[in-house]
Amino acid sequence: MQTKTKNNHIGRKISRIRELRGMKQEALAEELGISQQAVSNIENSEKVDDVKLEEIAKALGVTKEGIENFSEEVVFTIIGNTYNDNSSSLNYNCTFNPLDKLIEAYEENKKLYERLLQAEKDKVTYMEKLLGKK
Repeated sequence: MQTKTKNNHIGRKISRIRELRGMKQEALAEELGISQQAVSNIENSEKVDDVKLEEIAKALGVTKEGIENFSEEVVFTIIGNTYNDNSSSLNYNCTFNPLDKLIEAYEENKKLYERLLQAEKDKVTYMEKLLGKK
């Protein structure tokens, strides 16, 4: 069971995000302009000052809040819900294309507009007929 302190260990979160991004400590150190040993010290620190955390977040391609709120359980849940491994190939479980849905909604609205427009034209024709203009 993890304790609250363990969940809030910023250095461990930085380390996991770096690993998930496929980045070595040396690469992060180079991005930050510091030594690999300094990165190791940061990753072993429970807290990191806000300015340094912003720099690290930028180097990792995430936000400062992304590091602070990082949860490995959430990452695995997202991965588990996104990918399905069938016969050694990854398949996206996307059931529809959002663009197709947008076009479909546009077509439906267009048909509705045309029906409403035709109804109004029919009303005008009927009113003109009643008034004897046609």
